[in-house]
Amino acid sequence: MKVRRMQPARFGLFIIAAIWLFVIVPMSALAAPYAAYVIDARTGEVLHARNADTRLHPASLTKMMTLYIAFQAIERGEISLDTKVTISQNSASEQPSKLGLRSGQKIALRYLVRAAAVKSANDAATAIGEAIEGSEAKFARRMNRTAKQLGMTRTTFKNAHGLTEDGHLSTAHDMTVMGRHLLYDFPQYYNLFSRITADAGVRQVSHTNRRFLSSYKGADGIKTGYTRAAGFNLTASAERGNERIIVTVFGGASTSARNAKVAELMDLGFRRAPSSAPVRKPAVPDYIAQADPEPATQQTASAASAPGAKGKTIRLIRAVKESKRPKIRPGSDEAVLAAVAEASDAMSDVLSSAIDAAVAQANATPAPEAPKVASAAPVPIKPAAAEAVEQVILAVANTSARPTLRPKGLVVIGAQPKSEKQAAPQEVVTRVSTSGGRHWGVNVGRFGSRYAAEKVLIKTALAEMATLDGSLRKVVQKPQGFDANFLGMTRETADLACRRLKARNVSCFMIGPG
Repeated sequence: MKVRRMQPARFGLFIIAAIWLFVIVPMSALAAPYAAYVIDARTGEVLHARNADTRLHPASLTKMMTLYIAFQAIERGEISLDTKVTISQNSASEQPSKLGLRSGQKIALRYLVRAAAVKSANDAATAIGEAIEGSEAKFARRMNRTAKQLGMTRTTFKNAHGLTEDGHLSTAHDMTVMGRHLLYDFPQYYNLFSRITADAGVRQVSHTNRRFLSSYKGADGIKTGYTRAAGFNLTASAERGNERIIVTVFGGASTSARNAKVAELMDLGFRRAPSSAPVRKPAVPDYIAQADPEPATQQTASAASAPGAKGKTIRLIRAVKESKRPKIRPGSDEAVLAAVAEASDAMSDVLSSAIDAAVAQANATPAPEAPKVASAAPVPIKPAAAEAVEQVILAVANTSARPTLRPKGLVVIGAQPKSEKQAAPQEVVTRVSTSGGRHWGVNVGRFGSRYAAEKVLIKTALAEMATLDGSLRKVVQKPQGFDANFLGMTRETADLACRRLKARNVSCFMIGPG
């Protein structure tokens, strides 16, 4: 009886099919959804988009918003980079990636910022949020307010670090918007995202995106992210010449696959972006603080606690019931104030009676038979009323507080006695020259661009400081190009400067007045 043996080729095919069915297919089913977004950073123009508005898990891309708010708080004076932050148990217990901070430890904010930006440390991100807002929950609410202001309409934050949590979602579009605001709103801090290593206080940390930063020409940021639910995410920026591209990718299968995809989209962006375009920076949002809950009245509290009160609209009574008058200044004469108040009341009574009398007199006067043109005259007031008004005015004047007379022997500092002699007439100057004869200048060349002319002016000024120090560098645009001039010199200085520059083989000629 012969035993049939399976041929090696067939056995290999069987193994490959088994791997495909039981390993690759299930893993592909569990892979995170893919999304991508590419823009020209200068203008915000969209160059490529795929699933860009699909709400996905952002992972540590979240820390871009955490750092944005940290920079905002520093700028507003809420906190400083040197502020010592006490690490809470909540921060110390965060899952990796982390810096390894201990509960109760004190560390400067600058080190937390570096750790969050470079190493993507979750404990550092949480500590930043708690230091600024007091708790991670309050900080998440500020993150959402800021996201709304930036136009990130499909983003909801639940924490400061980006670890997977129900409802903590964003989009490739929104994270690209976030990266662009980081670049233009806080350029003084943007260099953090391109550092390969950084000092985080307790130790040196390496950048999570160092492979892409080292391999792609012009790359200078921004942030990586990874969780099982999110996959391998990256918001990256690169600059070549005058062009800058920002790319966001969600759902990469691995670090290398994600980096390769981002490089491919970067190349696409540089191909599609114009070589020159105006830089239209996004508007910097105004800070909106969380409104503190206002105290409710007793009726409101009881209504809210009553059964079935959920869902009802409760209106607070906020009308002012009492207006408190300011207290009288110490040392003021209360008698005078009382007299003025009484006089005011008396004046009011007299004027009221006078008005009533005038109205009665007007009603009693018969209407004229024919219209006549006459000059308007004031309505006469009865003599008794006029006399009463006069008495009140005199009473007020007599009771008014008068300043005490200055002592006779008092000498006021700075007072000058009047001169008996009449001052000599002043000479009228029709024109004053402040130039000191500095109407001359020198020209050191004509160039094709303003930048080139300014560059030559700076270089020449540094080389010839003896004669050009104090002169004005000025680029004048002409139809043929841009003239590089030094102005505000005397004729002698201009002549000496030109002779010295010519000795250095620098083209130069003098410019006269006018």
